Amino acid sequence: MKKIYLLLAFFFIQNILAQASPDDSIQVSVLTVGVADESHSLYGHTAIRIKDDFRGIDDVYNYGMFDFRTPNFALRFVKGDMQYFAAAYPYADFEDNYRYENRSIYEQILNLSTKKKLALISALEASITGDDKFYTYKFIDRNCTTKVIDVINEVLQKEIIYKHDVSDLSYREVLYPYAENHFFMKLGINLIFGAKVDQQATKMFLPFDLKNNLDRTEYKDQPLVTETKTLFKDNRVPRSVWWDSIYTLLFFLTLVVALNTKIVTNTYFILLGILGLFFCFVGFYSFHKEIFWNYNVLLFNPVLLFVAYFRGTHRKKAFLWSSFIALFSIVVY
Repeated sequence: MKKIYLLLAFFFIQNILAQASPDDSIQVSVLTVGVADESHSLYGHTAIRIKDDFRGIDDVYNYGMFDFRTPNFALRFVKGDMQYFAAAYPYADFEDNYRYENRSIYEQILNLSTKKKLALISALEASITGDDKFYTYKFIDRNCTTKVIDVINEVLQKEIIYKHDVSDLSYREVLYPYAENHFFMKLGINLIFGAKVDQQATKMFLPFDLKNNLDRTEYKDQPLVTETKTLFKDNRVPRSVWWDSIYTLLFFLTLVVALNTKIVTNTYFILLGILGLFFCFVGFYSFHKEIFWNYNVLLFNPVLLFVAYFRGTHRKKAFLWSSFIALFSIVVY
């Protein structure tokens, strides 16, 4: 009798295993990488992880790839037609890289059906091999985070992932905390960005914004995220550089006023004028909407180049007129 029971149990287990699909072992998750002090790592990073223990697969799909060897890399990046692309590579390499950079890695496992997981994998594979592999990077509208949001929403056939609480903060204000200990970087962000970043921040484009909103996202009346893990926790020390503060800027401005020589003053005007020319050039040259209509040109005014020139050549009338235009621009600002 025991042999009969064992035989029946054996056939029962075999039947269960036969009905189970290897695809059920697939795990899909969103990875969020912590911030660092360099400009390209100041806001974190987003990627998708596909893990399949049955097939021995553990890959990361990364939409933040670009090639430094691209001809005219710097000019193309400034212009806004720099081509980023998606790539897949082992998770171990991904983790090693960010461990080396001492940046935290968080994982949010998604609650998706096997069918949706397979559909997402198909979409991810198409994004690294298809015609849309390359995309034009846009700081707010198209980046590693928005691409992840788009591909998941596309597979779910609905805008499941969205910004839940839209505050009155502008894009500029949303960016402020990320540069809290980087005064000159924060100043640079304020100066280079134009009117677009003063609009209400309705779009989700930052990695940790996505991470926080995923925790509140539901799909078919169930939480989209089943589990959140910390795969690596950094041991970063808050950045502290003595010269990177407003006091350094105030010191140099005070020095310009205190010295009050023709050479120092003209050099100061020339530097401001050149910076204004750069803003004008970038505003017309670049496709980045974030730097269009940069009203900081009213402060860093190219007219200051004429002020310095006419002051140096003792052309009093022209100097007064150019000075008046520069002062009027400040009033308009």
